[in-house]
Amino acid sequence: MKLLFGFLRYRRAVVAGALILVIAAAWGYLLWGAGIEMRMGGDPMMAIPPKWNLPYGGLILAMWIVMMMAMMLPSAAPTVLLVTVLAEDRVDNSRLVPAAAMLFASGYLLVWCGFGLAATLLQWGLDQAALLSETMALTDTILASAIVIAAGAYQWTRLKDACLRHCRSPTGFLVHRWRHGTLAAVRMGISHGLFCLGCCWMLMFLTFVGGLMNLAWVGTIALFVLVEKAVAKGYWSSRLCGTLLIVWGGANLFRLFWG
Repeated sequence: MKLLFGFLRYRRAVVAGALILVIAAAWGYLLWGAGIEMRMGGDPMMAIPPKWNLPYGGLILAMWIVMMMAMMLPSAAPTVLLVTVLAEDRVDNSRLVPAAAMLFASGYLLVWCGFGLAATLLQWGLDQAALLSETMALTDTILASAIVIAAGAYQWTRLKDACLRHCRSPTGFLVHRWRHGTLAAVRMGISHGLFCLGCCWMLMFLTFVGGLMNLAWVGTIALFVLVEKAVAKGYWSSRLCGTLLIVWGGANLFRLFWG
């Protein structure tokens, strides 16, 4: 017990280590194809037939939740570590600082779990309409291009700017919203997650354009989200990305109708 309490004195290291483990596990899950592909008696990986029932829907939901953890938790890690710093002066028992930070992270991830549920329902609808390929990418060029253009246009909106400003500088939010108690940390995490959702929800739908099984595409989106929030010129990278998406989607439509 003394060894445990001694270890907990290195609070930020504990929290950072936990975040790294969760992120690594999430990407490992995606890279090995767990829940979407399965090993059968030593045979090569075989795709589960896309027959929508409760078990298959549960696997797809798990995939979305893990994907959101893999994509969004890296960009939220600096905020979780900031919570660790602030909690050192605000939590009665300093040994509970890592717990407060992880509860905040849990509230944050709860928001993205909700998004994962909505995305699962959307995927079910698209699959029933025969609009998804074997890699879970949209087969309708018009619909895919419309999503790309919409995602690009959203990058220029005031809502996007407001949510991005919060995600890049959450200190004031945390200081003024800080409340004591276990549920308070979860509520703060949920509030921060809602800002993050407002910032990135359209970018997440781009996974349907490149394909959910295309991890290079998923990783590119996750990397851009991290850069957008962490880099000093993230505001301008957001606008540049929006412009490129609009041009890309428009070019696809132009080739479709006039190419």
